[in-house]
Amino acid sequence: MKHFLLFICIFVSLRAADRPHIILIMADDQGYGDCGFTDHPYVKTPNLDAMSQNSVVFDRFYAGAPVCSPTRASVMTGRNPVRVNVPNHGHYLRPNETTIAEALKTNGYLTAHFGKWHIGSVQKESPTSPSGQGFEYWLSGLNFFDREPYLSLNGKFQQFQGQGTVITMDHALAHLKFHSSKQPTFSVIWFPSPHVPHRETSSTQGLYKGNPHASYYQEITLIDEQIGRLRKTLRDLKIANNTLLWYTSDNGGLVEEFSGGREKKGSVYEGGLRVPSIIEYPSEFEPTSISAPTSSSDIYPTLLALTKTEVENQLPLDGINLLPFLKGKENKRPKPIGFWHNFTGGQSTRSDQIIKKLMEAQQGGEPNPFPERVLKNVNNFPKYTASSHQSGHAALLDWPFKIHAIFSKKKTTWELYDLSKDPMESKTLNEQESKQFSEMQKQLTAWQKSVLESHSGHNLQN
Repeated sequence: MKHFLLFICIFVSLRAADRPHIILIMADDQGYGDCGFTDHPYVKTPNLDAMSQNSVVFDRFYAGAPVCSPTRASVMTGRNPVRVNVPNHGHYLRPNETTIAEALKTNGYLTAHFGKWHIGSVQKESPTSPSGQGFEYWLSGLNFFDREPYLSLNGKFQQFQGQGTVITMDHALAHLKFHSSKQPTFSVIWFPSPHVPHRETSSTQGLYKGNPHASYYQEITLIDEQIGRLRKTLRDLKIANNTLLWYTSDNGGLVEEFSGGREKKGSVYEGGLRVPSIIEYPSEFEPTSISAPTSSSDIYPTLLALTKTEVENQLPLDGINLLPFLKGKENKRPKPIGFWHNFTGGQSTRSDQIIKKLMEAQQGGEPNPFPERVLKNVNNFPKYTASSHQSGHAALLDWPFKIHAIFSKKKTTWELYDLSKDPMESKTLNEQESKQFSEMQKQLTAWQKSVLESHSGHNLQN
């Protein structure tokens, strides 16, 4: 009997290690330098600072794009956002992509989404909604939201009272408290802060008085307070040791001075892409820092590897499995990271206005006022020519070099930088590093063409 009980204990322990609770948190518009632990001179983030002391800290983590929707698509799929039909804000992730929620659900996870969605509809019948993309429970907004927001609770539209970021965490904590003792949970918490509009709350009132960016910093501190609530709840539930908590942001910040590089949100230069990223998982990962470039596209393959989740017919990934880095066995990225922005324009999504009208129609038994928003263009597969890649601003990072291809007025401008010596991307090396320049030109062009091949539906249409 003792041997049998020992076997059971070992089996349960192994399964717990294979399937920890997973919480993915994403801020909206928080840049790399917008934290205390990244040495911001003003902003106060005591809870994130404390978390960083017990975490793996990524020194050079990149958002998949310099704006919101594309990065979220890269997190969900491990693929560059242009591949999956999300080249800019407001575009919908194709339903025939495999998402991290769908994959983990097959491995026994209870999946939930809280907060900003912005990669599809929040109408329940849409295959682009959170439920259509693998989430069993969701409280989601179409885009950013603030006070008294209109949200979709599993497809039921309603208005909530309070501040959007606090409401988001309230529901995430309630879900965790109810379900965490029953099965492994996968919770995606995508805060609407610190995206504009910025409004004071009672807990942040008066902070940063006199600073021109006070309201922005207040929203970051508000997020930090929610991190404190979450970490305390994990301790109270006695699951902190077996919970992987991953915090990051969707793109660079709003203040260039502290962006961690050249420019800010909206730019493919460093300031638009570098974001804070930390993983706390006490039972598995020792506190350390990782200097190798990493990306939001790496989240998907890393979590699949960690949980031993297999995906049939997996489409090509841009991201890599970071477990060797997290366990101290690797320190050099095996392949470059590609970026491509403004390949096409964004699409306006006024969350409160749209959901309010959907709510009124739902409550009044009226027809859907936005039938075109159920699917948008997810079933369209564009055809591309040999020169279609000459659009927008693309870049390829192969540390320490980063090459840019900027297409404007029917002309492509190329720029090569050595980030180890020139982190602000101020001095081009096209001539001094001519061999590297030529090789990376070819690499970036080939990568862009492979991305367009995916976007056109190659090996994807059913």
